[in-house]
Amino acid sequence: MCERDDFQEFATRSLDLTRREFGAMALGAGLAAAIPKIANAVETSGGPVDVKTPDGVADAYFVHPQQGQHPGVLIWPDIFGLRPTFQQMATRLAESGYAVLVINPFYRKQKAPTAPPNPDFNDSATRDALLGLAGSLTPETAATDAKAFVAFLDGQRSVDHKRRLATTGYCMGGPFVLRAAGAFPDRIGAGATFHGGGLVTDKPDSPHLLIPSMNAHFLIAIAESDDKKEPQDKGVLRTAFTNAHLPAEIEVYAGTQHGWCPPDSRVYDRAPAEKAWSRMLALFSESLA
Repeated sequence: MCERDDFQEFATRSLDLTRREFGAMALGAGLAAAIPKIANAVETSGGPVDVKTPDGVADAYFVHPQQGQHPGVLIWPDIFGLRPTFQQMATRLAESGYAVLVINPFYRKQKAPTAPPNPDFNDSATRDALLGLAGSLTPETAATDAKAFVAFLDGQRSVDHKRRLATTGYCMGGPFVLRAAGAFPDRIGAGATFHGGGLVTDKPDSPHLLIPSMNAHFLIAIAESDDKKEPQDKGVLRTAFTNAHLPAEIEVYAGTQHGWCPPDSRVYDRAPAEKAWSRMLALFSESLA
């Protein structure tokens, strides 16, 4: 998991947006404008879906191109959960030719939305509620959920079952990417984490210890603020991927703060976020053929 001060920084610091601008974006129109349009976007269909798991029913959002079959992608959101931003990000990815499922990781506790608009970690009730939701997730719930979500994607007509799946995660979603890739080496061929927290720990169930079990190519996009706190992690990850003979692009994005990729983040940094997005698309193109 990310540390408490990481969440604090993610929720309260602004690089390019004033509080007034951020509030306007969160209303919808401004936020949609913040997500860049892509050239030659395909027409998509999407909407809310329910995914049955051994622990209940997970609410999620599934979007895919209107025509044909395409590689499936599973997205694990950050601590602020399933929300319009991630639906729009999933749609943008679908417009590039992928069938995309973004899930509510906290479905056991609460249906989305699981965070208030413009969540403020200076508010103790909001902070405690979000940290409580994050604390309810474990390596065991990650395994349970990955199995259900992979099965859901494999059951969709729009998913090309002859091609491997990809999975991505943001902030606290990063460890779940590694856990899913470790659990399903025959199905998951690409993984990407963006300002992922807790990829390397000193515990026996650390996500990075699963790398030898994987058969996926990876992108690890690290915030500069995270790297300053834990500069050794990138080296541990590089060594683990090298020893496993798995290609991995592991990069610290200069000048970025934890949480810089989602467009509704108060630390959203468009240029490096777009670079990370383009590297993700390159990864998928190379690894899911």
